[in-house]
Amino acid sequence: MPLDRTRPIVTVCRGCCCGTTKKHPRIDHEAQLAELRDLVRDVADLRVTDCLGPCERSNVLVVSPSSGGRRRGGRATWLGHVLDEQTGSAIADWLRDGGPGVVDLPAGLRRHRFNRPKNA
Repeated sequence: MPLDRTRPIVTVCRGCCCGTTKKHPRIDHEAQLAELRDLVRDVADLRVTDCLGPCERSNVLVVSPSSGGRRRGGRATWLGHVLDEQTGSAIADWLRDGGPGVVDLPAGLRRHRFNRPKNA
């Protein structure tokens, strides 16, 4: 199914470190991904990709703005250490409000934000 560019896109890393019990043995990564998919279902498209690169920040995801958010200056937001239900819920709430370019990143997500690695 093609991505709907009128909605934000959440790209979830599931490469060498993100989403593995090797790096985070106490997390049910499949359940985490299913929950995130459910949380954003009505407000964003979710896609899963191989390694995004910054393994020291796993689990990593990138929130790309909707076409409207991009027109307002929104750019992809890289988030790391996304390891709990509260962070997933905060991401979904931000997306319900419009996401990048529409509303500022909520204070609760700022500690997860980092700059895109040069090699990504």
